[in-house]
Amino acid sequence: MEKHTIIIVEDDEITALNLKLSLQKQGYKILATCDNIPDALENVQAHTPHLVLIDISLQEGSDGITLGRRIKQNYSIPFIYLTSHSDDDIISEAIKTEPYGYIVKPFDPSSLHATIQMAVFKFEMECKRYEEISASKIDEKGVEKLLYEKSELNGTTVTFGTSYSINIVKKEISFNDQKLKLTKKENAILHLLVAKLGSIINFEQAINYVWRESGATENSIRTLVWRLRSKLPTDIIKNASGIGYYIEK
Repeated sequence: MEKHTIIIVEDDEITALNLKLSLQKQGYKILATCDNIPDALENVQAHTPHLVLIDISLQEGSDGITLGRRIKQNYSIPFIYLTSHSDDDIISEAIKTEPYGYIVKPFDPSSLHATIQMAVFKFEMECKRYEEISASKIDEKGVEKLLYEKSELNGTTVTFGTSYSINIVKKEISFNDQKLKLTKKENAILHLLVAKLGSIINFEQAINYVWRESGATENSIRTLVWRLRSKLPTDIIKNASGIGYYIEK
């Protein structure tokens, strides 16, 4: 197991010590033990731990929720709440800060270990997914740049397929010099495919580029491509089974 680093935020000395000893026994590295928000934030910024374990009832209140909110807003670090509270209002407020787990006192070492492992794993998967989506995004300026690099006729026209062309300036697509009547989304997906001519555009890339609003799915892309194909004079859009689409160079 990777030696994950943890900051404990607990104002009860005995509980804090028990947590520290228990977690160290399970292989975690405790970077700091804090009993107030300023000290906790200072250590979070200085050490960037894998996880922060926060007692909700710091200073006999719900200051732990305030700390969770601050971490959520300013740091990309998961946190777990530790509490003896069962009050619905407090729990509702805690949930709003989107913790990665919730442990009720008195804690069971095995349950705490499992909750921490799940929290760290979930956070790592979310980060990986975010990086994949970010890497797969192709924005409008990026597409325009790629099209310009492929252009002819003083940087205004890109030819592709057989007898197809895109006018970069007017953002029009033609076949045998006849303008095709396409919807905005049909035009967008075709621009994207031509910009990445010869390369597969996966569903995620297509969704991110064509749809500015949320809610689009792989079926949205499949339906869009089906409609586009019905309007094109020749079948130039190829399937990459289960992945996406491409146009051959």
